[in-house]
Amino acid sequence: MSARGRGYQYVGPVELKAAVRPDSGGCPISSAAEFVGWIAERSASELAEPFTFVVGTDGVLRLAPRRSEHVACAGGAVVLSAGEVSFVREADRWTVSEVSNQSTGYCPDVTSWSEVARALDDVGLGRPSGFTHEVVFRRCPDCQERNIVREDDFVCVFCGSDLPAAWNVDPAA
Repeated sequence: MSARGRGYQYVGPVELKAAVRPDSGGCPISSAAEFVGWIAERSASELAEPFTFVVGTDGVLRLAPRRSEHVACAGGAVVLSAGEVSFVREADRWTVSEVSNQSTGYCPDVTSWSEVARALDDVGLGRPSGFTHEVVFRRCPDCQERNIVREDDFVCVFCGSDLPAAWNVDPAA
């Protein structure tokens, strides 16, 4: 666990992590000015879709186009959270309209919201009080497959085994 919160290691396909270049990564956004400069370069079609985000272990928000892999956005590194985020211009400021922890590569717990909130606050973005769409991830203790828990049904979709109540996706955690 980092000084800021739990770190999430990449648990997705190894070939995606292997394809990450050392100079890759999402655009780091650590101030309102950096966000305004970054968002001004987005096209209308990009703004119509959510963006890929990660919060690095340094607490900095990193953004990339939606179809970017989270592991590429993170430069292959451990993250404090990951997901998708949408922005809307309201009056005189940018606001987060939707945000989720939807990242099947990192599978962050819903408790990672506090790190997302802190990163958005650091940039001065308006935000909701929590993820607007929470995704509950669990690893099956029997078959080891990653699952998305739907409607509080903690049963593995691959083998039918019960899934644990507590987050357990990273076997090293």
